[in-house]
Amino acid sequence: MDLNADLGEGFGRWTLTDDDALLACVTSANVACGFHAGDASVMRRVCDTAAERGVRIGAQVSYRDLAGFGRRAMDVPAGELAAEIAYQIGALRVFAEAAGSTVAYVKPHGALYNRVVRDDEQAAAVIEGVLLAGGRPAVLGLPGSRLLARAETEGLPAVQEAFADRAYTPQGTLVPRGEAGAVVHDEDEVVRRSVGMAVDGAVGGVDGSRIAVAARSLCVHGDTPGAAALARRVRAALEEAGVRVEAFA
Repeated sequence: MDLNADLGEGFGRWTLTDDDALLACVTSANVACGFHAGDASVMRRVCDTAAERGVRIGAQVSYRDLAGFGRRAMDVPAGELAAEIAYQIGALRVFAEAAGSTVAYVKPHGALYNRVVRDDEQAAAVIEGVLLAGGRPAVLGLPGSRLLARAETEGLPAVQEAFADRAYTPQGTLVPRGEAGAVVHDEDEVVRRSVGMAVDGAVGGVDGSRIAVAARSLCVHGDTPGAAALARRVRAALEEAGVRVEAFA
C-alpha cells in the first residue's frame, strides 16, 4: 500500500502543511501546484526534500481558487481546464527534474477531485491536460470515477485511492466536506480504518454499512492538525499488520 499526503500547501509567508515531517513517513507526495496553494519556492523546496528521501512526486492539480483553497465548485470550460492542468504539471515538473526526480503521477484536489468522480467532460479535460503536459504519469483518483475510466481509455496508469480520514457514503464516494461527520477526527478510528482498508478491503460507511474499497494508495490529509504524527501512526499500524508500505509509481 502506498501512503500519500497533500504537501506544499503554503503560499509566501503562509504555511499549512508540515512538509518535512510528512516527507519522513509518506511514500508519495501530492504537491500543490499554485492554483489552490503553493508557489515556486514552496514547490522547489518540497521537490528537493522529496527527491532526497526517495518519495515519489505527484502534481496535485486544482481549479484556480487560491481564496477558496480549491474547495469551491467552479464551472471551467473544458479547453481552459485542460490548459490549466498542463500548466500546473509543467510548473511542478521543472522543480522535480531539477531535484533529480520527475512528476510520477497526477491527482486532482478538492472540488475538482469530487467533480471528476461523476462529470465525464471535466474528467476528460483533466486527462487531456495530463496528455498535453507530456509523459505518461499515473492518475490517482477515487475507485469507479470517470477520471480513472478516462485515464484507462487513454492508456494512462489508473491508480485507485482510499482516504484514511474521510467518511464514505453508502455509494463509496466521499461525504461532502460541508456535511457533519465528513472528516474523521478520532485518530484511533483513522488508524483502524486504514488497516481495515488495506487488509480487508473494506470500510464502514457513514450509515453503518460495509463498503468495499479496492485501493493501491491511502491518503492522509496534510492540512489536518497533527497530520504528520497521524501519518506515522498509520504507517506503523500498516506495517505491524503485515502490509508493505511502498510507492505505487
